[in-house]
Amino acid sequence: MPVTGVSIDVISSIERSGFDPDNDKLIQLGDITDGYPDVFECVDMLMKIKNLIAIKGNHDDWFNEFISTDFHPQYWNLGGLGTLKSYLRHAGKPDMFRATRSGYKTSLASSDIPAAHRQFFMRQQLYHVDGKNRCFVHGGFLSGIPLSQQRPQEFYWDRTLWENAYRHKLLMAGDEKLRSFAPVPDFSEVFLGHTPTINWGTDEPLNAFNIWNLDTGAGHSGRLTIMDADTKAYWQSDPLPSLYAENTRPG
Repeated sequence: MPVTGVSIDVISSIERSGFDPDNDKLIQLGDITDGYPDVFECVDMLMKIKNLIAIKGNHDDWFNEFISTDFHPQYWNLGGLGTLKSYLRHAGKPDMFRATRSGYKTSLASSDIPAAHRQFFMRQQLYHVDGKNRCFVHGGFLSGIPLSQQRPQEFYWDRTLWENAYRHKLLMAGDEKLRSFAPVPDFSEVFLGHTPTINWGTDEPLNAFNIWNLDTGAGHSGRLTIMDADTKAYWQSDPLPSLYAENTRPG
């Protein structure tokens, strides 16, 4: 089952799906960190899943940069406050920080992060291709180029794969010539996140050709989604604002 999103809403979507953490496989599509302030608990829960495949998201990459260098990258301002709050709380340090042009000024150090958590983020995969030739990735990739020849950043930053496919799907209704469009001929299906479906006015998964977008806005005001990759049945958390009534999304 692939799933994308952040924080404690993972629990409700997994419980509703009937997922068995001892026997079922979970493919987490990245961006575990940032957004809302239960990142620590989310990582703890994911590490208990025996058959977990964790894909790296761009927010995870920023956090891993901090883990590796003890430097708070500038782009951590984009949602990183939730991660800071979570790990400061579990480190027993004061909830004190301020944003700067280069990230956050805070007392959190990489040594405050448990070793198992540090290893978790260092071992995330850029993508996963299963036995049915389905590709699971956070953002996307450059079509027509072998995955092994692409820069790591393509996998957790690319939006063109999804956006081009969905744009062609919308145009297809008015132009029969576009019916031959095949965005990803190398894989039977692609499951990704990174580009929220709420950009198109829905908090449910979207499909374009053989691509499924499962980022249903869990890092913002939408829901977290878990999908059975075989049947396409899916389950969702409640909307994030109702789960975090006292919090707005940081950053």
